[in-house]
Amino acid sequence: MSDGNDTGAVAAAMDALDRFMASLTRHDEAGLNDAFNFPHVRLASGTVATWEKRGDYRMEGFVARAGDGWHESRWDERTAIHAGADKVRLAVQFSRWKADGSLIGRYKSIWVVKREDGHWGVQARSSFAA
Repeated sequence: MSDGNDTGAVAAAMDALDRFMASLTRHDEAGLNDAFNFPHVRLASGTVATWEKRGDYRMEGFVARAGDGWHESRWDERTAIHAGADKVRLAVQFSRWKADGSLIGRYKSIWVVKREDGHWGVQARSSFAA
């Protein structure tokens, strides 16, 4: 374990976050599932949700909680706070937007990205988002 300076791991984690956000905005459910490692865990809105295997994460579930009129999401901030060879913890902020360019909200989160069998994917998220 290092103190957040494993630049190769951080770059791979950022790539996983980029794949997630691009897939989300395209409504690409398969791409979203590929951006995760499973089981995948989300802590938000006072609940813990777990998706056990690839294919379990559904776009319709995200859209239902994203906010009225959600069109896209964007990264506002992404900072590695701890990084080792196979795991990176990141403090992030993302925003959700409507098609007319109006902001739905900004949300701070902690994301954990891991390498499993050579695949870098988001393993867990803890967010203040709905």
